[in-house]
Amino acid sequence: MARDWKLPRRGSCRCGALTFEVSAPPVATAACHCRGCQKMTAGPYSLTMMLPEAGFTVTSGEPVIGGLKAAEVQHFFCAECLTWVYSKPKRIAGFVNLRSPMLDDTSDITPFIETWTSEKLAFAGTGAAKSYPQFPSPEEYGPMLKAFADWDG
Repeated sequence: MARDWKLPRRGSCRCGALTFEVSAPPVATAACHCRGCQKMTAGPYSLTMMLPEAGFTVTSGEPVIGGLKAAEVQHFFCAECLTWVYSKPKRIAGFVNLRSPMLDDTSDITPFIETWTSEKLAFAGTGAAKSYPQFPSPEEYGPMLKAFADWDG
């Protein structure tokens, strides 16, 4: 039985100037332990919902690009409060990585995978079902996405 993601879901940045709607279920949920995410969140990891780009809409506000300004990923922030709201990774075209804590209701969102555990802080546990020292390899993505679709977490 498919999980009920309670769509559509809405959310916003810290100040509420940038709002969005999610109309498609995630293909994965994750916690990333890389040093970049630690620095951008000022925490032990970032939490992400990987969504099809067509299932994510900014409904108010104009996001600005910040954080790592690199060809492989764009990080989008609220122009007013500078909250990191979502990213667009170039290695996985057609997807948006939404910072899941930006949702109005996060009570049922848990990470299925954790990435970059090679840079994990010793105390930072997530309870994720699967762990990867960096990102999953291209060969691991298909089975991982299938396992997520079957997961009841």
